[in-house]
Amino acid sequence: TQAAPVKTSNTILYKGIITGVLILLMMIPSLFISNLVQERKLRQQGIVEEVSSKWASSQTIAGFYLSVPYDLPGKDEKGVEITIRKELVILPEDLNVNSQLIPEIRPRSIYKVLLYKSTNLFTGRFNLNHPATIDPLLIRWPDAKICLGLTDIKGIEERVVVNFMGRPIELSPGLPGKNISETGLSAPVDLLPAKTAMSQLSFNSALKLKGSEKLHFLPLAGNSEYAIKSSWPSPSFDGNYLPGVRIINDSGFQSSWSFNKANLPFGTMLPEVAFNSEKFSFGVTMLQPSDQYAKTERSVKYAILFIGLTFSLFFIIELMQKNPVHPVQYVLIGIALSIFYTLLLSMSEFILFD
Repeated sequence: TQAAPVKTSNTILYKGIITGVLILLMMIPSLFISNLVQERKLRQQGIVEEVSSKWASSQTIAGFYLSVPYDLPGKDEKGVEITIRKELVILPEDLNVNSQLIPEIRPRSIYKVLLYKSTNLFTGRFNLNHPATIDPLLIRWPDAKICLGLTDIKGIEERVVVNFMGRPIELSPGLPGKNISETGLSAPVDLLPAKTAMSQLSFNSALKLKGSEKLHFLPLAGNSEYAIKSSWPSPSFDGNYLPGVRIINDSGFQSSWSFNKANLPFGTMLPEVAFNSEKFSFGVTMLQPSDQYAKTERSVKYAILFIGLTFSLFFIIELMQKNPVHPVQYVLIGIALSIFYTLLLSMSEFILFD
């Protein structure tokens, strides 16, 4: 009379252990599904990178600025006196930049790639005071160049013309030095007459630029104002400076940044410059709202919860109704739940996840 309850308890214990082991075994298919989600996600990233490389990559704009060579006396390894050529970078005293971002979604196979076109209006002025540490007679004002740094010149839609000193100047690829930016545009300007007159030089330009995902700027001026607006409703303001003003709604966003000589660790005259763009860049990244792969990946993380709860429910029903469920039936239930996540992945690539 006492052996039956003990035998029943042992049966329930063994059944519970078997059910727990089956729950853990069912995590193996979920790992394969997680790997499949990652594979599809990497495939999407590869498509985005491929399309972006043919369109234009993320853009970081540095400029406008003046590059003026100057000579310093020195000696080579043998002690022979030589002339060392250096670069003096002159930043604008004041600068205003207004950018309009126009998003474009390009389909590629079953994927959608977010790109943009932008119109960037520059207005500013230079002050040609030279550093006290450099002999003004050593500065080669006639060999100066006006420069604009860009990440990917492939994104330039129209010829770049800057109205400088009252006349239009067309910029060409190439920079006199790579201290500010690795790639960009420049054009020669003779600053000797302007320097002789000690005038402040105004300039303005309109830059039409293509890119993908991100548009950043470098605050290269004594006092500057930057404004970016777009119809894209999901921006991410990133970089090293957040906008002082930002407005985001369903119709798009507007943002603005303000800099002055007091909150930047450099002046407008840079005789020795090793500029780290990553330390000073700021701007906006146009985000696509959480895509289907991210949502599917989050769903798969809850697989252990749904499989465990489902198995527990069947186990409780089995105990209450005293109607045993075969372990193979548990396995089939677990496989069915795993197939659900596979279907979720495949269907969400064609149908909106929600």
